[in-house]
Amino acid sequence: MAKKKDTLIDEAKKIKAELDELKNKKKKLDSTKKAEAKSTKKTAKKAEAKSTKKTAKKAEAKSTKKTAKKAEAKSTKKTAKKAEAKSTKKTAKKAEAKSTKKTAKKAEAKSTKKTAKKAEAKSTKKAVEKPVKAKKLTKKELEEIKRIEELTLEEELEEELSDSEIENFKIEKVDMERLTNKVCDILAERESDGMFQSELWKKLKLTSRDGSRLALKLERTGFITREKLLENNRWTYKLILKKTPISTESIVNAPCLTCTVEQKCSLDGEISPTNCQFIEDWVIIEMKKSSKSK
Repeated sequence: MAKKKDTLIDEAKKIKAELDELKNKKKKLDSTKKAEAKSTKKTAKKAEAKSTKKTAKKAEAKSTKKTAKKAEAKSTKKTAKKAEAKSTKKTAKKAEAKSTKKTAKKAEAKSTKKTAKKAEAKSTKKAVEKPVKAKKLTKKELEEIKRIEELTLEEELEEELSDSEIENFKIEKVDMERLTNKVCDILAERESDGMFQSELWKKLKLTSRDGSRLALKLERTGFITREKLLENNRWTYKLILKKTPISTESIVNAPCLTCTVEQKCSLDGEISPTNCQFIEDWVIIEMKKSSKSK
């Protein structure tokens, strides 16, 4: 019986110990649950706080944007109104200024017309009452007027241009030496009778200005003389040949330049220019060339 009591006591102790362990485990579980509950509450609170902050910020941002937009719209409206008002004022001022200017101009024009008419009427009255004596011109003045009236294009050019400009006159894309020879050839046909310059310029297809400058150049260089004449109530010039220009073209093909018996040639010798067959043939060829060119 004693042994049974002891075993029962031992079992009771074991059961008690197990109960204590279970209680401790329960306490631990409760404490962990409490801790978990606290942590979950904290995290929930933090998350909630964050979300509320975000929503608050978003709401605040929206409200600030709205207020900013409203304020901007108001300011733009105000500035637009001000600008419009200024532009309207300016246009009104400009229109007013234009109208005032027009009226002032009209009034001024009327007054000037009236004054001009009055002045004209007075001057006409004075002219009728007292005829103005014409101022007598001196001999020099009369001579100068006559000289200006009788001035030809050449004389005007002579006054305008310098000596070097006249002597160095050139026409673009024209061989001046050839043109001079042509002028001299045409004038040589007329001999001492000469030729009116207008007729010559038509023949050479030159303008009156270019022709006049060429005539001045040829006169300065001594090839022609100019005689001033009154033709059809107009002063003009007749051109007369003074001297023919020297040209190398006339002796380019001369046989004497390449003659093999030049050293034996003389006026009194057997070989002489007076009876040279080469010279005779050359002259005939040149005569034929000149007749063809004419």
